[in-house]
Amino acid sequence: MSGLGKRLIVEGAGTAWLVFAGCGTAVLNAGAQGGSFLAAPLAFGLALATAAYVLERFSGAHFNPAVTVGFVMAHRFPVRDLAPYIAAQVIGALVGTALLVYIASGRPGFELAASEFGANGYGDHSPADYQLHSALAVEITMSFAFVLARMLTSGSQSANLIGPLVTGLWLMLSYVVATPVTNASLNPARSTGPALFVGDWALDQLWLFWAAPLAGGMLAGLLSARLFGDTRGVFAQPARESRPGESM
Repeated sequence: MSGLGKRLIVEGAGTAWLVFAGCGTAVLNAGAQGGSFLAAPLAFGLALATAAYVLERFSGAHFNPAVTVGFVMAHRFPVRDLAPYIAAQVIGALVGTALLVYIASGRPGFELAASEFGANGYGDHSPADYQLHSALAVEITMSFAFVLARMLTSGSQSANLIGPLVTGLWLMLSYVVATPVTNASLNPARSTGPALFVGDWALDQLWLFWAAPLAGGMLAGLLSARLFGDTRGVFAQPARESRPGESM
């Protein structure tokens, strides 16, 4: 298997874990007593941190099309690998959601059609009834800040030790802010998995959860390149295929 093929498998697996753990915390605990508003943000943050610690050296641990686009815009990731990475992330999100659907279906009375199942939405499908302009603003802002933080915490051996923890905490705080507005996306792959299973309104509103995070990611990449220069990390060499433990 080629180096790219291995990285794509890792990206898909990491994204599947992120979606399964994050959305699963909300979905599987929906009927449990004592559920906390902070449970899902904490789960998403811990899922990202743990996956990044284990898998970053293999693929860069993007697990998010917005992050991949940000690295491309900052010239820290090869354009030729952009589409394969995004495809792997979306497939991984679908696998994670499918597993979650299978497990959730074991609860008596569960109906996928009647459940929002971790899908993102605005207006009538916002957890607190926030409208389109609020959803757009929070998703662009939080995605921009998260991707910029992700980029600035990568690039050195010392950063590799604390970077996953910092980005996991950053994602958790971002979800605390965005969850009441949109159920928190910041990640088009994370939004696509649940939306394809829920269908109907979730698919109608999915465009925002691609457009806003990608816009935030692009802005973060441009700003990183302009203000902070070439802070290339271990997955930033676009000229050649990676060897084990190296960049691309």
